[in-house]
Amino acid sequence: MAQSTVQAPSLFRQLLVHALLIVVSLATLYPVLWVLKMALTPSKAFSTNPSLIPDHVTLQNFVDVVSTTDATGGWLFGRQLFNSLFVSLVTSAVGITLACTAGYGMSRWAFPGRNAGMSLFLVTQMFPGVVMAIPLYILLDTLGLLDSLTGLALVYATTAIPFCTWNLKGYFDTIPRDLEEAAMMDGADRFTTFWRIILPLARPALVVTGLFSFMTAWNEFILAATFMGDERSFTLPVVLQGYVGDFGTEWGRFAAGAILVSVPVMVLFFTLQRYLVEGLTAGSVKG
Repeated sequence: MAQSTVQAPSLFRQLLVHALLIVVSLATLYPVLWVLKMALTPSKAFSTNPSLIPDHVTLQNFVDVVSTTDATGGWLFGRQLFNSLFVSLVTSAVGITLACTAGYGMSRWAFPGRNAGMSLFLVTQMFPGVVMAIPLYILLDTLGLLDSLTGLALVYATTAIPFCTWNLKGYFDTIPRDLEEAAMMDGADRFTTFWRIILPLARPALVVTGLFSFMTAWNEFILAATFMGDERSFTLPVVLQGYVGDFGTEWGRFAAGAILVSVPVMVLFFTLQRYLVEGLTAGSVKG
């Protein structure tokens, strides 16, 4: 029986494919490199020069952004960085904690209203958070949580919990029930099975879900600008908006601030990259 052979692509085709990939990569990276150029350029004007190489390189824009102080002389940028980290971490923690039990219950038990509840969770994701800005503002004002990081984190958690529940419920469905039944036959109760078997197996999904919740809270601007009136309570996206004025924009500082805001997310993404790949591909290999 003759064996079929796969012909290797020609050298011309390989060069063409690689050239196309290089062009696409450059087109994708060009906006990022252009922002970096603006951040390194000692000018407040909007640059229309398409070149990615600045005429003069300076770190003054980064220094100006990082060294901002408040009226009392405190380090304002450090306080605002802490605000973003606190709100994002609390949002992720609340979302993951409540969604773990909710997603597990939705996955393992069939009860009246389960499908309707999951559909309702999905419907809540169809509307942007700004739609609820006025009711949420009234609630926070009544509870005395305006200009409060705790109040902002609770607002973000209201949208994070349905998203986290949907993600984790789908992953819990892929974990065989036989593992739980075997543990219970060995004497483990339901909580022990959930804590020591299900959650360790769901670690990739927990990381992926937590990262997306973190990024959503980290980048959110409209609700933070609405509920926060004191600059010491601002998150970093609100700080960036401050460089855009009615009569002018400090483009160098804006670009430098945008890069600084992106750094923690990039570090977190590359640190958790292994879990991201496992979480995104686990559904195709489990069963």
